[in-house]
Amino acid sequence: PSVLDSFALLSGQLNTLNKVLKNEKTPLLRNQVIIPLVLSPDRDEEIMRQTEGRVPVFSHEVVPDHLRTKPDPEVEEQEKQLITDAARISPDAAQKQIQSLNKMCSNLLEKISKEERESESGGLRQNKQTFNPADTNALVAAVAFGKGLSNRRPPGSGASVQSGQPGAGAIIAGASGMQQVPMTGAPAQQQPMLAGVQMAPAGQPGKV
Repeated sequence: PSVLDSFALLSGQLNTLNKVLKNEKTPLLRNQVIIPLVLSPDRDEEIMRQTEGRVPVFSHEVVPDHLRTKPDPEVEEQEKQLITDAARISPDAAQKQIQSLNKMCSNLLEKISKEERESESGGLRQNKQTFNPADTNALVAAVAFGKGLSNRRPPGSGASVQSGQPGAGAIIAGASGMQQVPMTGAPAQQQPMLAGVQMAPAGQPGKV
């Protein structure tokens, strides 16, 4: 019974409030001015919770911005001027202006994106290394100081060629066309020199 009595009391008060608000003599609430009664520069946790951390304090600095319901008079005048100018333009002219503006915006966006791509590619080209410093240092050391070069001779540079081997006849045959240089005052048993190269006796292995 006590709950029902309380519910009946609340229902009657809500009905009375609705009648008062719907009355013609009641002014519109949108035309009423909200006056802050308590302003404090201290941090208010309740306001922080209600505003999800956006308003930490309810002070003289933030009240005019948060309780503002109309823009500044200068902004209102500019808005009215824009509305008046827009009303004077025909729909066809307005459509043409919209298309022209969209085209200009598209061209501007393309230029901006192109500049961004070029700047990114240029930065990548500048940052990309086109040589190996270790290889460069090794080449400089080899040319200047001979570092890392091998002392071994190439194979076959000082090796003897036997006359019985396959290639020896070709070498001798090629050497036969060279100019013979007679050796004056040499012993009879000494063989002729072929362009400064002494030939071994027949049937004996020699060196070229």
